[in-house]
Amino acid sequence: MKIALIGASGFIGTALLNEALQRGHTVTALVRQPEKLPAHPQLTALHSDVADTAALAAQLKGHDLVLSAFSGHSTSSTLDYYLAGFRSIVAATKQAAVRLLTIGGAGSLFVAPGVQLIDTPEFPAEWKASAEGARQALLQLRAEEDLAWTMASPAAMIAPGERTGQFHLGQDDLLVDAEGQSRISLADFAIAVLDEAEAARYPQQRFTAAY
Repeated sequence: MKIALIGASGFIGTALLNEALQRGHTVTALVRQPEKLPAHPQLTALHSDVADTAALAAQLKGHDLVLSAFSGHSTSSTLDYYLAGFRSIVAATKQAAVRLLTIGGAGSLFVAPGVQLIDTPEFPAEWKASAEGARQALLQLRAEEDLAWTMASPAAMIAPGERTGQFHLGQDDLLVDAEGQSRISLADFAIAVLDEAEAARYPQQRFTAAY
């Protein structure tokens, strides 16, 4: 599979890149600093600006899948930057006529009927802007009629850890383990995302993965 990976050098993007290459996929990494990525025979690293929709569409054309790990964490105006970038990614993907698999946050997962994680008192203030961006992005995707899309939301806690291949999948509700914790390792989340890239089991839907 030919995958265009947006944000390949980021926190989640790096794990997705490693998993995709390990599975033998051909990856075009679209990043701001391609020189930072290590050389690999299946990897092409290109400078990319998600705000330039026309240029991005040209880079995406010819791929089987756009895998987006784009985030706005590196800017002071996280929400505005993320939403503008996400709209451009959607527009460019539609122009390129490619399927989109995008990473969303856990904030829009439901913890009770009508209650999303982002709206609970315990939700960390420092993650609210990016979580709100992902929530609005999901609403945008659900209104799209001409785009093949899927959103993958991780557990509430995602961190470096063991690659076990053992986790649960869900859709719009926060998944928790026997101790009531919602967590997954970066490596296992990458497995879940690349499984979806290959199998496309959640078209026009959001899914989540957790222990």
